[in-house]
Amino acid sequence: MIPFTYARAASAADAIRMGAMPDAKYLGGGTNLVDLLRETLEHPAALVDVTGLSDAIEERPDGSLLIGAAAKNTAVAAHPAVRSRFPLLARAIVSGASAQIRNMATVGGNILQRTRCTYFYDDDGARCNKRSPGQGCDAIDGFNRMHAILGASDACVAVHPSDMCVALAALGANVRLEGANGTRTLALTDLHRLPEDHPELDTVLAPGELITAIELPALAYAGRAAYRKVRDRSSYAFALLSLAAMLDVDGGVVKDVRLALGGVAHKPWRAWKLEAALRGRPAVEDSFRAAAAAELADARALHDNAFKIGLAERTIVAVLAGLAAKGPNGGQP
Repeated sequence: MIPFTYARAASAADAIRMGAMPDAKYLGGGTNLVDLLRETLEHPAALVDVTGLSDAIEERPDGSLLIGAAAKNTAVAAHPAVRSRFPLLARAIVSGASAQIRNMATVGGNILQRTRCTYFYDDDGARCNKRSPGQGCDAIDGFNRMHAILGASDACVAVHPSDMCVALAALGANVRLEGANGTRTLALTDLHRLPEDHPELDTVLAPGELITAIELPALAYAGRAAYRKVRDRSSYAFALLSLAAMLDVDGGVVKDVRLALGGVAHKPWRAWKLEAALRGRPAVEDSFRAAAAAELADARALHDNAFKIGLAERTIVAVLAGLAAKGPNGGQP
């Protein structure tokens, strides 16, 4: 039994003050942190409950949206502004976990959830650099069907588990942070780290820094969107591969495109190379296939997950071709 204190924050400033205590952790819905506590993978001396902070979803005149970090996943997916302006986010959220977990999980907690790598959770003999830096990574030569094909390192091949974050990466979301050194805003794509030599560090957050809100900038073609999740069963399963995409086509030519992948890297993977390769190209399967190949050129397979490279290419082509064939609104969730 590891004792810890518990306190409920009344404001962001209150949370940051308490979060500055040694070995303090912020507690949202607890849908991941409680698992980590149960498995003795986290050993906080103090839990700071931040569920009392803002859960508001604010529509702005310019079409952007501000979502409080304490907003529950279910509330976000069901919000009329999300469903009408950012259907990609609604679709991604309802693809994740179970209804019960979505009812509890907060936006901030979803972003900060840790990998579900089985070697990370196996604290009884398995080597894991994320759990114990310098120990080694048993996943590299072990059962690695679920693991990374992009951005991995010799120290870690784990993947980020969130569906919601894949959509946020494609949407160009920004994350508002508050900490002892003040406030700052980061692109979500800059928040999570690749493993490199320090896989124990999931994000660039400073100690005690708190996510307070997510900003979704207005995007004229956000309605022409699709979220595709490939998994072993139809519910309550993490992605072998997921894909969030939006496509803007004018006169049969790709005017703009946003695409992010999940289940393939240590962070939500924004497909910058694919996007650059597609802009100004004909919106046809040959273009989509060539752009997918450009994005996946640096993919590196392990012995159990080589299928993910072909799966990613086929899924990219199928999703973009489907979007190209749709009208401007692209349907609703």
